[in-house]
Formats: sequence, structure tokens, C-alpha cells
Amino acid sequence: MTDAIHVFDRKLLTQRKERAHRMGGDSDFLFREVADRLADRLLDVTRAFPLALDLGGHAGVVAQELQGRGGVETLIQANLSHGGARLAGAHGPSLVCDEEWLPLKEGIFDLVISNLSLHWTNDLPGALIQVCRALRPDGLFQGAILGGETLRELRDCLMQAELDISGGVSPRVSPFADVRDLGGLMQRAGFSLPVVDSEAITVTYENMFRLIADLRGMGETNAVLERSKAIPPRQLFMRAAELYQQNYSNEDGRIEATFHIFYLHGWAPDASQPKPLRPGSATGSLAGALGGQEFAAGEKVNIPTPKDGDEGDN
Repeated sequence: MTDAIHVFDRKLLTQRKERAHRMGGDSDFLFREVADRLADRLLDVTRAFPLALDLGGHAGVVAQELQGRGGVETLIQANLSHGGARLAGAHGPSLVCDEEWLPLKEGIFDLVISNLSLHWTNDLPGALIQVCRALRPDGLFQGAILGGETLRELRDCLMQAELDISGGVSPRVSPFADVRDLGGLMQRAGFSLPVVDSEAITVTYENMFRLIADLRGMGETNAVLERSKAIPPRQLFMRAAELYQQNYSNEDGRIEATFHIFYLHGWAPDASQPKPLRPGSATGSLAGALGGQEFAAGEKVNIPTPKDGDEGDN
């Protein structure tokens, strides 16, 4: 790993995940909702997965939502924090594991599923390469990652409030990947038949402070290395909350927070998978399929001009 891609403070992230697990509560609703949607997507794959890895864990959320769905027989749960691994142990085998450095033998898993954890990796391409290597040939990776315009409302309000108060800004919401980048990353990591799609989940809150409380309860608060280390003034958040209420509240007076979820789907390469045809190997033509006439490149074509009175036929 190089300094050029060292964006997040992983030690701080681990500490915040530990704190979130100690807090408990129901702030993990987003993890549970997306885990349920990932489980539903597995139902579209008509095969069994004898050995699967839950990369990211979130204290056993994926195991609880799967409950035998998707053909998963044995699920190993890998958590970044010891607290998460301990809680996940109530739902099956668990271990402490850093997504950036996977202590895994190559080619042992039939499925790797990752629920909203890979957006915190400094080297996302490297993490995806390790995931691909951990899969058996024709094994499946299915993941969900926060990206795009996630928390854009909070980002905008904090930025404007800081400009109003101090005349400058510092990063207070983590950067997120763009959907246009993720397909290329999947290919670079070695996955076959990669697919990336997205959806937006909008959650409403009484005020901005309730949103921040949920982010803290999920362990998803700002862990950017270049964040300001100074204690922010109280008026910063009061001003941001005021702007949030003015600009992003619905007709009921509740503020809206957007989470963009990108779903990643790809297979470890295998000889049995369909391959694209070589250029020029087609045995038919588009013109023939459409019932038209085919002309060679550069060939002059005489297009008949309409006769008088034919212009109005269409």
C-alpha cells in the first residue's frame, strides 16, 4: 500500500466500530436492510455455496438475514473489530479480519459476500483482487458498497456552515466511489462477467443530530486522514442543522438523508464460463437479420428519389 492511496485512518475506524458494538441499539438498520437485499439477489443464482465468507461482518447481520437462503451451507464471518467478531459468533463461525489484508488461502470459498464495508478500504482494487483469489474457479463475489452521492445533503450543509463560520472547509464526510469506476475495478481485479448496479435509499430523521447519532451507532462517522483534528465549534453543527432543515426537509418537516448503494456481482474466472466471440467470427449479418441489403465499405449506393406524390405516403 502506498501513501498515494492512503485515504482512511483504519485504526480510528476500528475503534469506532468497537464503540458502535458496545453501544448496541438499532442504528444498524441500514446494514440489515442491505443484507436482506443481498440475500434476495442470491435467490436468482440457482446453485449451492458450500463454503461462503461474509467479509465485513457487522456483528452477524448477514448470517441473520440469510438464514439458509441463497444456497449457503457454511458461512464464515470476518469482522474488522474484536467486538463485532464476538457478537457474530452467536450466529456461526467468526474471526477478526482486515479487508485490506486477507489471511486467506487462495481458491477456498464458493461465495464471498460483503455488506457495506469495502468503501472504507484504502486500496479497493487490491481488496477486490484478494477477494477474487480467495474464490474457487467459478466462485461468486456479491457485494454492496456505499458510493456516489451518499450523504450529499450532510456534506453540503457542513461545508456551507464551515464556510459561513470560518471561511474555509475541511473534509467532514468520507469520499465515495463512483459507479463508472467500479465496473473497471472489477475487471482489473480479475472478475469475469462483472455487473454493477445501484439504487438510492432515502431515510428521514427528526433533525441532523439524529442522523449523526445513527452514523455513530453504525461506526460510519468520518475517518478521513486529512480531517480536521481540532474540536469543531458548537455553532458549526448548529448552523449546519439549520441549513439542513431549510434545504432538505420534506412536507412533514423531517430531513432526508440519501444513501447510494452500489451492488457488485462477479465470478472468479473458469473455463466453463461463456466467452465473447472473436471479432469477425460471426456467421450472419445484421442486415440479413433485419431483412435488409448489405453493402461493402466504400461501395456507392444509389438511393432512389421519391416520385411525385410519394412524399406524403408516410
